[in-house]
Amino acid sequence: MAQTGDAEIPKTCKAGVVVNEGPDFKLAVEDVPVPEPGPNDVLIKLNATGICYSDIHYMLNDLPIPKMSVFGVRSPGHEGAGVVVKVGSNVTNWKVGDRAGIKPAYDACFDCELCWSGKETYCPQSPQIGLQFPGSYQQYVLSPARYTQRIPEGVDDFVAGPIMCSGSTIYSSIKESGLKPGDWAVFPGAGGGVGHMGVQLARAMGMRVVGVDGGDDKKELCMKLGCEAFVDFTKVTDVAAEVVKICDGKGAHGIFITATSASAYKTAPMMARIGGKVMCIGLPPPGDGFGEANPLLFIGKNLHMIGTKVGSLLDTQKALEFAARGLLKPIYEVFPLAKMPDAVAKLQAGKVAGRLVVDFNS
Repeated sequence: MAQTGDAEIPKTCKAGVVVNEGPDFKLAVEDVPVPEPGPNDVLIKLNATGICYSDIHYMLNDLPIPKMSVFGVRSPGHEGAGVVVKVGSNVTNWKVGDRAGIKPAYDACFDCELCWSGKETYCPQSPQIGLQFPGSYQQYVLSPARYTQRIPEGVDDFVAGPIMCSGSTIYSSIKESGLKPGDWAVFPGAGGGVGHMGVQLARAMGMRVVGVDGGDDKKELCMKLGCEAFVDFTKVTDVAAEVVKICDGKGAHGIFITATSASAYKTAPMMARIGGKVMCIGLPPPGDGFGEANPLLFIGKNLHMIGTKVGSLLDTQKALEFAARGLLKPIYEVFPLAKMPDAVAKLQAGKVAGRLVVDFNS
């Protein structure tokens, strides 16, 4: 083994890799080479990674983007937390032993208006980890030193991992919505990985929160986390009408669509009050959209439709600060590394309340 500081670095490491990329993909745990950091990189040994539905989209090839295999990538994942074990020759702002995390955006140019304004995840030169670079399903991963996330004290890796994507993403959307304390915030998909963190953050920001999801387990989770009301789409015939009734009979100030289903997008505009914000977050299957919500509805209700991607470096830092203060606590189920394929299958089947996290050390 090569050694840097106190960290022993093996030649190979375990990774979840996609097999038969496409509609019938499988995930397998295999040995892969440990990468060598370039002059401006850090090498991170991950202790935990969250499992995100975007990973499944990448493995299914069901988004209108190039395949993972086009970039020679077999390991998805973009919610990793661990420790720096080696730094590149030019790196001065990180040292071996520092706690670090990786997010969906791998890097950015930092030389354009988007980067200067804190929207670096929209930078055209911002590639995606787990798609264009090996992701957090691989235990040892590279990250550009300038775009690696610091993890604060008091936030363990099983909490920090999911916040790198889910927590940061929903924090960014809530911030961009402009909702104020006392406003009604509705979360279709409230019991999912992104939604359940949105419930907590919105509540911590003083909003009145309504969860929309299916099943008693999702209801129990959402009410425990601070929802004022819950609408079960498996039991309520007209979900939008029920949401409007709960929200003073006028509708919500903001609807944060964290679900990935076509039905969530079709019904969300009907939940909004005059001037409401419809925040698009979850990635629906291609061809699905707002359906019956034609422009007349948007015109008549002065609706605002806003799409938000993953959070910036600052968004992620702010979300981690909520966690450090005890106001954001991802609910997660831990799987050992060997059971990573089972975790992916469980998420793909839609049987997850909260988040799934893989422990690389078990």
